[in-house]
Amino acid sequence: MNMTDREWANSRERLIRAVEDLGFPAALGDVLARNLGSPKAMNRMIGYLLNAKPRSEELIVDEMLAICSEIDAWRRKKASEEANAKYNEILNRGLTDEE
Repeated sequence: MNMTDREWANSRERLIRAVEDLGFPAALGDVLARNLGSPKAMNRMIGYLLNAKPRSEELIVDEMLAICSEIDAWRRKKASEEANAKYNEILNRGLTDEE
């Protein structure tokens, strides 16, 4: 198991534990981990659970969806910035035979 896999597994376990500590089933934590997908997103969710202490599964899932939405928006922004940089390069240098 490499560092990334270990980090993912540790974050997943901490998320499941945080969900169980609030009285919800471990399966909910597992679903959250799979949907969030990254240790950074899972750690953000853990922070929410520890600070807000939500009392319903709906509130937990709503926060997970908000985190996923923000991650998707960030990815779209980065893709747009990259495309804009390439476009500006074409404007400045013109097209070459390779492009």
